[in-house]
Amino acid sequence: MSAPVERPVPVTILAGFLGAGKTTLLNHILESRHGHRVAVIENEFGEVPIDNELILSSEEEIYTLTNGCICCAVDVRRDLLQVLGRLMQRRGEIDHIVVETSGLADPTPVANTFFVDDSIARQVALDAIVTLVDARHIAQHLHDPVLDGSANQAVDQIVAADRVIVNKIDLVPDEAALAQVEADVRRLNETAEILRSCHARVDLSRILGIGAGIGEYARVRTLANDPAFLDEAVPAQHAHDPTVSSVSFVFPRPCRLPALQAWLADLAERRGNDLFRIKGIVAIEGDDRRHVLQGVHRLHDLRVAEPWGDDRPTTKVVLIGRHLDRTTLGEGLMKTLAWA
Repeated sequence: MSAPVERPVPVTILAGFLGAGKTTLLNHILESRHGHRVAVIENEFGEVPIDNELILSSEEEIYTLTNGCICCAVDVRRDLLQVLGRLMQRRGEIDHIVVETSGLADPTPVANTFFVDDSIARQVALDAIVTLVDARHIAQHLHDPVLDGSANQAVDQIVAADRVIVNKIDLVPDEAALAQVEADVRRLNETAEILRSCHARVDLSRILGIGAGIGEYARVRTLANDPAFLDEAVPAQHAHDPTVSSVSFVFPRPCRLPALQAWLADLAERRGNDLFRIKGIVAIEGDDRRHVLQGVHRLHDLRVAEPWGDDRPTTKVVLIGRHLDRTTLGEGLMKTLAWA
C-alpha cells in the first residue's frame, strides 16, 4: 500500500500598486479567526524596512526580504527560496503562506520562483495571486503617460491576478466611477473574480484556499530545470520605471506634531501627483505611543498605535515616487523634529 501524498502548503501572493492596501489586508488575514496558521513573507522596495512594523496584530514570525524587489532582484529570489526552505522544515506548524510583494513588483516572476527548486516545488502550491487596486488612484497609474510604453507594474499586477480586490471604494464618489474602475480591470483580466472592499475587508474564503493558481501556473514548473533562472547574467525581462525611486529616513528622536502635519500637507500640495506612497513609524513629542503614517498621493493618515515600551522612540519614514530629491525631503523632515 502506497504512502499517502502529503498535501502541499498553499501560497497566496498579495500584489498591488503602492498604497493599494496590501498590508491592511494582511493584518485582516492575521486578525481573523479562520483557523489557519499563517506564515508571512514580505518584500519591501526601500532601504529601511517598515512593513514588518506595520503588521501590528500577528504572533507569527514575519520574514522580511530586502535588498531589492522580489520580482527582478536575483538575490531576493534566492532569499525567498531560503526562507521557504526554513519554513518547510517546520511545515507541520504551517497551514498557509502569504507573500506580500512590494508595490512595484510584477507577481508573475514571484510565482515562478516557487517552481525553481524541486524540493520546494513538491512542498508548496501556488493558491492564488490576489491583487489589490486603489479605486481612487488606479486610473492614473494604468494610464500613466510618463511610462510611454515602458513596463507598467499596475497593469502587470492586474493581468496576473486570480482575484482582484477593488479597495477604498469609500473614496470613490459614485457607482458610475466604481463601475469604470471595474471595467478597466476587466479589460486587462477577463477571468479574475472582482471583489469590492473598504479597508481591505473581504470574505477571506474568497481569496484563501481557492486553488486558483495551481493549474494556471503548473506550466512554469519547466523553469525548475532551467539553472539560468536565478543567474545574474540573464537579462531581466522586467524593469521598473526608472523615474521611480525610494527615499528613506531614520531619526532617533520624535517629531513635533504640528510641524509634521504642516510638512505632510505641503508635500501633498506640491508633490502629490508624483508621491506614490509614504509610510512610516513616527515618534511624536510628548506622546509615548508609536504613530503609524500611511499615505498615497495627496491623501495621508497618522494613527496612534501601541506604546514604545522599552524601545527608543524613533522616526522612520519611507517615500516612494517619481523624481524624489533626497536632500530636499530630508531637510523638510528634519525641520519637524523636536531637538530639545
